[in-house]
Amino acid sequence: MKVVILCGGMGSRLREETEFRPKPMVKIGTKPILWHIMKHYACHGFNQFVLCLGYRGEVIKEYFYHYMLHNNDVTVKLGQDRKITVHESSQTEDWEITLVDTGENTLKGARIHKIQKYIDDDFMVTYGDGVSDINILDLVEFHKKHGKIGTVTGVSPRSSYGQIKHKNGKVSGFVEKPKIEEGIINGGFFVFQKKIFDYLNSNNDCDFEIGPLEQLTKEDQLMVYHHKGDWACMDTYRDSVFLNSLWDKGKAFWKA
Repeated sequence: MKVVILCGGMGSRLREETEFRPKPMVKIGTKPILWHIMKHYACHGFNQFVLCLGYRGEVIKEYFYHYMLHNNDVTVKLGQDRKITVHESSQTEDWEITLVDTGENTLKGARIHKIQKYIDDDFMVTYGDGVSDINILDLVEFHKKHGKIGTVTGVSPRSSYGQIKHKNGKVSGFVEKPKIEEGIINGGFFVFQKKIFDYLNSNNDCDFEIGPLEQLTKEDQLMVYHHKGDWACMDTYRDSVFLNSLWDKGKAFWKA
């Protein structure tokens, strides 16, 4: 089952980081958030990826084209018989990555439709800016059991603000970025049958959540997998700082 990752947005609310690179290439630790997302899928046995590129997509292409060079020891022999030897480490990712230019100003539905020729069967879709400790195998099993066209993962995110604990007007403590327990939001991590392409088209203004997913809902063809674990999105610079702080402290919940 292939994993489609939406990597084409400009990330305007993270402009401090995205002026010269796409949002999926903003780093957590020493690796782009895109790598963290792909690593999570790969740890559950899914290592075939289709990346929908748009804004500064060439940065992502160059990253993976030179991936072996940048992530391993290298011996360079200069002179007329110039030669580069890459000494592969035991951590080399066994990934197959198809990088597709889906247009700089294309909406998400059209991006997905434009990669249809690379999809053979049921497939997964996720955003290029969200991390989670979701069990992908459980998600896929849930999708296969209900038999509907689509599955969306519902999550309870952490608040952007600290929470005050109190009793009878007296402060008893503070909780930084507490988890919101009431209600769930769209956390991405979708699974679809190929029938989803009947609800999409290649027009650049074809959206995904507005239109296609709404139609699936009307037809009773969209189910929700409620992930009760952790999830976070790198939407702003503050989010970037928070995720990096978790990584630096060894508390990255998404780390396999």
